[in-house]
Amino acid sequence: MLIRSFLALSLLLPWVGSAQETPAAHPATKPATYSSCHVDGQYIAMTFDDGPSAENTPRLLDLLKQRGIKATFFLIGQNAAEHPEIVKRILEEGHEIGNHSWTHPQLSKLSDERVTDEIVKTQNAIHEASGYTPTLLRPPYGAITQRQREWIESRFGLSVILWSVDPFDWKRPGVSVIEQRILSGAEPGAIVLSHDIHKQTVDAMPATLDALIKKGYKFVTVSQLIAMNHPKPAASAAKVTVMATASAAITPPAAGNPDPAAAKSPSAQTPSSASPSPSGPGQVLNTSN
Repeated sequence: MLIRSFLALSLLLPWVGSAQETPAAHPATKPATYSSCHVDGQYIAMTFDDGPSAENTPRLLDLLKQRGIKATFFLIGQNAAEHPEIVKRILEEGHEIGNHSWTHPQLSKLSDERVTDEIVKTQNAIHEASGYTPTLLRPPYGAITQRQREWIESRFGLSVILWSVDPFDWKRPGVSVIEQRILSGAEPGAIVLSHDIHKQTVDAMPATLDALIKKGYKFVTVSQLIAMNHPKPAASAAKVTVMATASAAITPPAAGNPDPAAAKSPSAQTPSSASPSPSGPGQVLNTSN
């Protein structure tokens, strides 16, 4: 009886050991998808999607410049091709640019060929406008599979960037609501999602940024934040999330549907800084296509 018990225990122990070791794996193992980082100090990354917008992006750049703040802009390729002068200005003023696809589709529902087209056309448009080639990709709606993430990192050398704070500004909830949601979700190492194509969002930024400054936050680009990232102690959960998929709860907007809320599932309506949630639909601005 004792021998049988010993043998059973010896067979079980390797499985127990492997289960305990998994959470301790280094969170930054490439290819990684970052939703936030663990950093020393009150560093935060502001990110703005779907531009550039001829009306709103220059206003945002002005107020960022006034405060000496650097941010990261994830551009839609068609909009970048339409406004190369704004693309160039973003970089000239010390900000970072990332790839946000050519037409803002759900990459998780596309073939590799279509995904390649979305990425490459946007890379080319940004490079032609500014001479810069992005190293970051933000998938529209946060929709990307684990296989795609690994393939994109290997094929294009792009890190996938999600977010930890979502004010749902694409729903235009009001300037004060956008401000409150960002402030309530902000924490060191956070990646804040916003959309510079919306007037309300840009209108909310002066008070939001000033409040964050008052709280002691320092603003860096996403790449700078990643460079400062290091694992938390083993007893704590890591702040870098390797996402298997971010598309499970996404309902695509109906063709021609003017209501951006149609892109959300009910489960993604409540703002939260705990985990990434799909962003609202992007807009292709001032294009002939």
